[in-house]
Order: sequence, then C-alpha cells, then structure tokens
Amino acid sequence: MSTHASDERRDNWLGFGLALLLHGLCAALVLLGVLWTREQRPVSVAGEPIEAVLVDLSSLPTSPAPPRPSPPAPQETAPPPQPRPEPRPQQAVEPPQPQPQAPVQRPDSVDQERAARLAQQQAAERAEQEQRERRRQEQVLLEEKQRQEQAERRERLRKMEEERMAQLADIRRQREQAEAERKREEERLAQIADRRQQESVRAEANRPAPAQIGNRGDSNDLAARYQLAIQQAVTAAWLRPESTRAGVQCRIRIVQIPGGEVISASIASPCNADELTRGSIERAVMRAQPLPYRGFESVFAREITFTFRYDGE
Repeated sequence: MSTHASDERRDNWLGFGLALLLHGLCAALVLLGVLWTREQRPVSVAGEPIEAVLVDLSSLPTSPAPPRPSPPAPQETAPPPQPRPEPRPQQAVEPPQPQPQAPVQRPDSVDQERAARLAQQQAAERAEQEQRERRRQEQVLLEEKQRQEQAERRERLRKMEEERMAQLADIRRQREQAEAERKREEERLAQIADRRQQESVRAEANRPAPAQIGNRGDSNDLAARYQLAIQQAVTAAWLRPESTRAGVQCRIRIVQIPGGEVISASIASPCNADELTRGSIERAVMRAQPLPYRGFESVFAREITFTFRYDGE
C-alpha cells in the first residue's frame, strides 16, 4: 500500500515538473518571436549618396550614351513573419483514483461457444415445449370434438328410441282399439244372429210346411224343395227396376247361418242383367232374410248358389 502511494506521488511530481518545463518553453518561444519581428531603423546621414559606375570603353558607341536613370531609393521592408510554434497538448493531471479500476474481462472463445450451445439448447427446448403444448392443445380439441360427437350421437339415439317407443305405443293402442272393435262387432253380430234366429223361428212357424211348396212338378226331393223355397222368397222380396227386361237369368251366391240369416249375397257368372238389376237382386236377398230354414234343417247349407229368373210375368 505504501509503495503504491509513493509511486503515485512520484508520478504527480514528475507530471508537475514536465508541465512547468512546457510552460517555460512556450514563454521563451513567444519572447523570441517578439524580438525577431521588431523593426530595425537605418542610420540617417545628410548629403547625397555617392554613385560609382564602371564603364567598358570598348563597348561604347561613338555617340554619346544617354544618361542612365538613377536607381530608385531603397525602401524599408518588413521581415517575413516567422511561423508560430504549434502548441503542444498539456498533460492533464488526473486525480488519483481511490482504487485501481478492475480490468474488463473479455469472454474467451470457450465461454462464447458454451454460451452459444446453451442458447441453442434453450431455443431447442422452447421449440420442443411449444410443440408439445401445441400437440396437447390439439389433443384437447380432438377429445372435446369426440365428446361432442358422442353426445350428439347419444341424443340422436335417444330421440330415435323415443320415436320408436311412441310408434310401438301407437301400434299397441291401434291394436287394442281394433281388438275392442272386433269384440264389439262380434257381440253385435251375435245379438243380431240371436234376434234374427228368433224372428226366423217365428216366421217359420207361420210358413206352410215344405210339402206344400212346389211348382207343380213331380219331384219330392227335399233339397230341390229347399232351393225352390229360397228362390220364391227372394223373388217375393225383389223390387224390379223399370229398365229390367224379360229373360233375366243370374246366379246368386248366398252365405248364411243357421236360422236363415244372410251374411252376404253376390251375383256370380253367368248373369245377363245390367248393373241396376244386379244390385236390386242382391238387395232382394237381404230383404228376404231370414231365408226358409224350419223343416229344411237336414238339407241346410251355409253357402248355397241358385239361379234367379225373370220371364216377364
């Protein structure tokens, strides 16, 4: 520490001496320049100056030479300006630093390469992390989309199941209604059958015996008498249209139940009547019910077919 302080003092005194020497040198140069540039006045003497001229006689012409002009009087001239000394830079006395400034450390090439590798590694890690984050976000979006699609699919299936159950319930309700209507129809038909059977019994009680029915033929077959009785009953119930002409022959198919109640009546081929006449014959069969039944139980047929004739009588 004392060595460093002594060195600083010696440097300070050396700098101070050099500064004084430089200032003295500058002052001397300034004084010399002033003395050099001071004007020197010539000595002044009275009288004309003496002029001497050397003449070469051999070169002189025969004619007298013209007088030579007198030389001009010498003029006082100032000495040329001397160059000024260039000022030298003075060394500024720097105040002593309390502590020596630490030298700036420069990173060597090894540290620079290590820093560059570290920066590249950090950049690569950031890029990889960003890529992982991007993949994670894409996976999250994909899972969210799949969940939404599954929810929509479940909602569609639920609606389809509800519609299917509603259709099944509607079908069951229609079947139940049809079954109830069928039962009601069967009951109604059974009631009608019972009522007609009772009416047919009462009608048969008032009809003549089968032996009395005939057309003056010679056959005593009970089946023939049964068909003739049905034909006569239908003819008696027929309301002939005005457009009907004589010679009508139509086969009629009748479906009945025991007691003579008619279930259906339809015209079968051959039939030469027009549509109006055909309809009137079918309605006549329905009006003639109950058909003859009492006394013909042994030859009764659920389905019978006979020929209806109109000869114009």
